[in-house]
Amino acid sequence: MSTRTLSKQKNLSDEDLLKLYLLDGDLNHLGDLYQKHSEMVYYVCLRYFKETERSQDAVMQIFEELIDKVKKQDIQDFPRWLYVVSKNHCLMALRSAKNKQEIVTDNFVEFSMNLHQEENYQEREEQLLRLESCLDTLIEKQKKSIQLFFIEQKCYKEVVEITGFSMNDVKSYIQNGKRNLKNCMERNSHE
Repeated sequence: MSTRTLSKQKNLSDEDLLKLYLLDGDLNHLGDLYQKHSEMVYYVCLRYFKETERSQDAVMQIFEELIDKVKKQDIQDFPRWLYVVSKNHCLMALRSAKNKQEIVTDNFVEFSMNLHQEENYQEREEQLLRLESCLDTLIEKQKKSIQLFFIEQKCYKEVVEITGFSMNDVKSYIQNGKRNLKNCMERNSHE
């Protein structure tokens, strides 16, 4: 009986499927393992991208990344490891989409994601994590407006169309949201 037949006949654990893939390199084993957690990956991507199609594409891209990544790492808890891989994939995609330039402007958070400068990369990674944490502290209308305007680079008019907020409200949410983010970032940088 082949290992493929074995993996289909039994409800194998994550650990067993991972061992089978590492043993014989059969992508079906990795596919079975990934399928068990693909919904979680999709929702992680949707949280970052806010787009169904882009999130679905990312689910496929992440699977392709796993083909080599699982061979290079000692994975103790596959779902937790996969969550981190998925989150990092999304963060890197968002950074890349911004042409490695500023994510948020007006001097309250500056990122020129020059990945070749290792000492600055760690610092910028920490800033980005603080920014993500601070975004979560904003009221929902400010958070949505900030994400659309700065991260997704929509113009005011597009933000109005997407959210249904008035133009004055959008400008107010962005202005107040920026101020609140700046204050939060400054507080967190001193902790």
